[in-house]
Amino acid sequence: MPYQDLRAFLTALKNAGELVDIDRPVALKYDVAKALAKASSVQGPALMFKQTGTEFPLVAGVYGNRRLALMAFEASEKTIHEKVLKGINNPIAPVDFKGKPPCQEVVLTGDAIDVTKLPVPIYSPKDGGPYITAGIVVSENLETGIPDIGNYRMQVHGPKELGVFSASNHRFGKNIAHATQMGKQLRGALVIGVDPLTMYSCQVQSSDSTNDWFVAGGLRGSPVELAKAVSNDMKVPAHAEIVIEFTVDTNDQKIEGPLGEYTGYYTPASLKSVAQITTITHRKGAIFQGLLTGKPITENHVLKQIPFETSILRQLQAQFPTISDVSINSSGGVQVYLVIAMKPRYEGEARHAILAAMAGNLHPKWVIAVDPDVDIRNSAEVEWAQSFRVKPSEDVFVVDRTATAPLDPYTDGGYSSSVGIDATQPFGVEFPEVAEVPGWREFDLPEIAN
Repeated sequence: MPYQDLRAFLTALKNAGELVDIDRPVALKYDVAKALAKASSVQGPALMFKQTGTEFPLVAGVYGNRRLALMAFEASEKTIHEKVLKGINNPIAPVDFKGKPPCQEVVLTGDAIDVTKLPVPIYSPKDGGPYITAGIVVSENLETGIPDIGNYRMQVHGPKELGVFSASNHRFGKNIAHATQMGKQLRGALVIGVDPLTMYSCQVQSSDSTNDWFVAGGLRGSPVELAKAVSNDMKVPAHAEIVIEFTVDTNDQKIEGPLGEYTGYYTPASLKSVAQITTITHRKGAIFQGLLTGKPITENHVLKQIPFETSILRQLQAQFPTISDVSINSSGGVQVYLVIAMKPRYEGEARHAILAAMAGNLHPKWVIAVDPDVDIRNSAEVEWAQSFRVKPSEDVFVVDRTATAPLDPYTDGGYSSSVGIDATQPFGVEFPEVAEVPGWREFDLPEIAN
């Protein structure tokens, strides 16, 4: 059975020694981020900060490394993509929660609304202020009513105001633009603290016509229980820790940013829309969740990697069935550096697959195709393939004026260029046999620790 809520997953982490309590005061301004960066550098556990200067504890690093990600999916490296593909291909409809939902055990309206009472960290020294980074924004296309759930940043401007940022090609940004065209306010909800697979489902690459609650249900293998929000008609996860309901009017703008983003660079401050908070609801004893972002590799990149890889693998395999795996490099922000493992069926197929990847949602700058015998998550093996299976004059090519990844700091007027490298063995040509010691992985040598 999937973890019903964040608390169930935290219990599992605690039992596995993967959640550490910090029982002394740690400053929300920078020091929480320092602690998370240190834990991340050693592939360490999640951290629960008990003394935050507020009534709420703060947990972060829940998705801090690949080991914790596999725990969330209850999978291994061998089964993870198969399990996620099965979930995406078998969506499950959400159900309405019966009775009073846990997420509305406490309801705050009017003068009681004060988002500054939550333990929202300031992560990087030049950030424009405290940022909610682990929240799920729930919004709808006002015409179709199709809901989107996505992981978008929100800056705390004041007790009842949040700064909004969503790239124009993301569904939340599209929903805001569509509401503006209709002359209406967009209503939404910012959800904090959900079960891990609902959180991971936000990263799955899907079309604008996809109801994301079905995707979350598919990944979980059971329906997400939803409850109607208090001040609008949004449906929100009934077992969420905290729900912040809001309206967005693009005529209401304030300076938002900077923020140390997934690229490892600060995004500049600029005028952006403001979300006016209409209601805050939360569980009794609610747990606030943080998420470190910035220079790779951070929790932000780990959270994206498995859903991104599986989504792109699914899309590419539909056209190129001999693609066996895809790796989207964390150091490239899980965005701009992509490696494909495939066995070409004809001369030039690897190049076709590379071009198809360039045309996808990620807008990568670097796409490398290698044979299936190369471990695409081992940079040394990929470099080996590039070194000895590539004739640069024939196998390396540049496509100019390609779309850029969101927030890329080095672009040319909104465009970039992409490099394709065909590092597969030349098709139809006899190639030297790989000199590798057979069976060494299974060889029993107790004198050396694994």
